[in-house]
Amino acid sequence: AVEDVNVTFEDQKKINTFARNTNRMTEFKDEIEAKKIGDVFISHTQEETQEMLEAAKELLQQEIKDLERKVSTIQQVLGDLKVQLYAKFGNNINLEADES
Repeated sequence: AVEDVNVTFEDQKKINTFARNTNRMTEFKDEIEAKKIGDVFISHTQEETQEMLEAAKELLQQEIKDLERKVSTIQQVLGDLKVQLYAKFGNNINLEADES
């Protein structure tokens, strides 16, 4: 039998925060993946191209680090929310990401 659990306003705020952060984390991970993969065609000397690539690589590596830091922060928030929400709702709530 499913146990009736009263969902308070605070509970709903936590659930909404969890959902928003899960979506943000997915967007950041997609952005990281997009920055790691790519093909380009440019017309410059080899030296110019090498310098441009190094500068672009450094910039992208910093952007990736920043995004990974954001993902890590969100994962910590999600972990805390999971503990709180599962403690109250048990098996009556599913906070696991759908990997399909």
